[in-house]
Amino acid sequence: MSLKPVMRPADGRFSCGPTKKRPGWSWEALAGAPLGRTHRGGIPKIRLAQAIEQTGALLEIPDDYKVFITPASDTGAMEGAMWSMLGGRPVDVFATDEFGRRWLIDAVEELKPQGLRTFDAPYGSAPDYSQVNFDHDVIFTWNATASGVKIANGDWIADDREGLTFCDATSAAFAMDLPWSKLDITTFSWQKCMGGEAQHGIAILSPRARQRLREFRPSWPVPRILQWFEAGDETAKIYEGSTINTPSLMCTEDYIDALNWGAREGGVSALIARTKANAAALDAWVQKTDWIEYLAHDPATRSETSVTLKYAAHAVEGLDQAAQWELSRKIAHVLEREEAAYDIIPHPKAPAGFRIWCGPTVDADDLTALGPWLDWAFEEMKANAV
Repeated sequence: MSLKPVMRPADGRFSCGPTKKRPGWSWEALAGAPLGRTHRGGIPKIRLAQAIEQTGALLEIPDDYKVFITPASDTGAMEGAMWSMLGGRPVDVFATDEFGRRWLIDAVEELKPQGLRTFDAPYGSAPDYSQVNFDHDVIFTWNATASGVKIANGDWIADDREGLTFCDATSAAFAMDLPWSKLDITTFSWQKCMGGEAQHGIAILSPRARQRLREFRPSWPVPRILQWFEAGDETAKIYEGSTINTPSLMCTEDYIDALNWGAREGGVSALIARTKANAAALDAWVQKTDWIEYLAHDPATRSETSVTLKYAAHAVEGLDQAAQWELSRKIAHVLEREEAAYDIIPHPKAPAGFRIWCGPTVDADDLTALGPWLDWAFEEMKANAV
């Protein structure tokens, strides 16, 4: 048996959502939250408008794009985009994990637009984007949180497209370089890359997307919580901090704190650099470890945020998926007990292994310290595997 490591990660929170708070966070960050106030005016309305303005500034979105806050996290944002804007053109949906398949299922089973085509890839692989038709609306996930597969770049997206591009960027925004000119509707949540509290999402609309909202109404009824039609108005109050439903002012304050931290770090380029350094720190351990490997087999499409790992076949020979999952649970339990790592179990529908967040709020030193603990726990638990 190997010796238990001496050095623990200073912070063992490696959950892929909600993710770790920014370095140095404390409850004092929320001291200025205007709690017990209406969100419709005064300081609370100013805070909401500040969150919108700082989002656009930190992400360096083009001046002619617009940002607003949505209910129900990234799920609410993507659902709102689809229910309010699809139906006028055929639709191509690309999916590669459980979350991308939610949008695919919505299209297939609920909205059922004419000319629907679906492209679904197994965990660890990217869909075949060469099959896309840009006369259609196109839905895709920039980084598949559950499978650790990302889109390498936006070169495949046509500049002269007729349809709109719908991009779920929830585990990519603030951590990966997003080509804004290629994206018409972009969504993400506060609780992913910036470590904000859950509940709220963000939508970013291109001029073409806002034109769609002005000129088109879908044939299906749209619940109020998913209605974006007012966002077609260039002077809509939704772009100034008005929200579809009541927001949490505590969560808003926390998101602003995260945005302020990102600006102090040096902006989005610095956050991307932090993410790459984190992924490199974990990769240094993966490359020298013979019992683990990446679920995403192509390095070009391997996520730097939601890094998803599986067991090397030889290391779990004789163990079926159920036994491998039991092994992962035991390893995760012992690491949590040792306060070395929290919440590293993969999505339940992914293969057994581990999912480790390497987004910008994590520190590379903690990922370096994690590797020896994973080795120790694997050796300890493998000896007792079913």
